[in-house]
Amino acid sequence: MAGIELKKIWMDGKLVPWKKAQVHVLTHALHYGTAIFEGLRCYSTKKGPAVFRLKDHIARLYRGAKSYHFEIPYSQEQFRKAVFQVIKVNKVDHCYIRPIIYLGYKTMGLSMKDVPVKVAIAPVRFDHYFDPKKAERGLHCCISSWHRISVNQLSPHVKASANYMNSVLAKAEAEREGFDEAIMLTDEGHVSEGTGENIFLARKGKLITPPFYDSVLGGVTRESVIEMAKDLGYVVEEKSVLRDELYTADEVFMTGTASEINFISRVDDVTIGKGKKGPITAALQKKFRGIVTGKEPRYEKWLEYVR
Repeated sequence: MAGIELKKIWMDGKLVPWKKAQVHVLTHALHYGTAIFEGLRCYSTKKGPAVFRLKDHIARLYRGAKSYHFEIPYSQEQFRKAVFQVIKVNKVDHCYIRPIIYLGYKTMGLSMKDVPVKVAIAPVRFDHYFDPKKAERGLHCCISSWHRISVNQLSPHVKASANYMNSVLAKAEAEREGFDEAIMLTDEGHVSEGTGENIFLARKGKLITPPFYDSVLGGVTRESVIEMAKDLGYVVEEKSVLRDELYTADEVFMTGTASEINFISRVDDVTIGKGKKGPITAALQKKFRGIVTGKEPRYEKWLEYVR
């Protein structure tokens, strides 16, 4: 992506110059957090650019919109074609893609009634979510004092902008204290997830990840890792996890579309395992890299080529 200027953003059915992709200052979403978004990655392969699990990401976006009573004015197939269009017009072979559905401006006030639903799809330069040097030595994480939002407050299963104030506060706290990332607990004290990543831990050759009922976002990469791990012969269990189980795990790693797969070497200044990348994490990273670059025929179903 270096040296490539991204020129166009798709907004409400039109390609708009990057610098003119603007919204009114009184936009409902700006004041009240009424927006739902997705994050996708387009990877460079020998067959050209390919979007990883595009239909699954779009389906989650539409589920979130339904849960929060947004009426998206485009079909899922129209949305899919718009993603391809914005990749083509910007002439990129790999990028991060941010689709967002948000309430625009009509009048001031909390009511969503008759407020226009707006849609944008933007390609972004986002090669590394975490600093590569920090990712290589393993992430240093803290258990945040901010708890993960509960199901009776906002839906943790929806990638809504309002939800992410929770993550922003936890991330800021971690960075102030010198950590790379925060891990949030539920009100019951169960491990939930990072500020933008799902969590896995390995113990005695078995993988464990927190379940949906512990306020976990249904991550597309999380789902992919579970399937990959089972294909590699690992047992995967979804169950509640306590913070001390992170400290005593053999391996801990995080997964997400933006961050991909990153191992954690320390939690709350406790070294995880030997403080180095473990064999399960390494195997999954290698497998994932092969899949997204089109080198694993078995997983071609997860790639949609931009032809």
